[in-house]
Amino acid sequence: MSFLLRFRRLALFMALTLPAAAFAADAVYAPATPDSSGSASDAPAPGYKFTTGLYQLSGGGLPVTSGLDLNLRVSAGFGNAWLGWYRAPQQQVSQSRVGWDSSFALGPLRFMPSLQAASGGFWGGSASLEAGSTWFAGLGLGRTNLRNYVNLNFDPNDAWMLSGGYRWDDKQSLALQVVRDNRLNPDQQHVHLVWRTQLAEQQRLTLDLLAKKGLVNAEPIQRLGLSVVYDWPRFFVHAAWDPKVNFTPQDMFRLSVGTRF
Repeated sequence: MSFLLRFRRLALFMALTLPAAAFAADAVYAPATPDSSGSASDAPAPGYKFTTGLYQLSGGGLPVTSGLDLNLRVSAGFGNAWLGWYRAPQQQVSQSRVGWDSSFALGPLRFMPSLQAASGGFWGGSASLEAGSTWFAGLGLGRTNLRNYVNLNFDPNDAWMLSGGYRWDDKQSLALQVVRDNRLNPDQQHVHLVWRTQLAEQQRLTLDLLAKKGLVNAEPIQRLGLSVVYDWPRFFVHAAWDPKVNFTPQDMFRLSVGTRF
């Protein structure tokens, strides 16, 4: 089946199940980035977010394959909790997952823990600290039990993180973040440059330029990727190009759509 035909079928599925477009992330490693709620206005954020994602793998001398991910996220006083399901039938991969993250004020610091578990016995978590308002800086650490896991965070999970940046106001920010494996693959590193800006009519644009380096099949690689997110007050869409995704021989194109309610 061609990618175009698969894409049309997925588009039909999304049109039947979603009123419009959105993107939801559920990372084991929760980076300390500003304004991560995804809300493009000052109004109270909707309590739920539902996302459908299509992931297309190609290159590396391997067959083209695709995966489908469904994710429901709820935000309340306890933080954010999510339930997700991923399936890649050509690879005979299917995994369910649950997770939680939150943010707590500790004097001048913000403490951000996260936990995640998945079918097959996987579990992981992270903890990060951030300081500052206009100028800000953060550091963190992520750990897993190294069980098989479909990494839909895409950054190394057993890793340390450093971040810093500047917020002009609550509508615009620029952040630099380094995520580097410090357990099994210390050569693997991601550097993100993330710019967020609010546009007219409570719309927002987020650009994430990714620079990665590490070993893929014992060969060193350096690649650039790009992620683009466009938010409306209730809906949003996310497209990303991630070469050598998760430090494998294949490249990935991702399209995620959904809604907040």
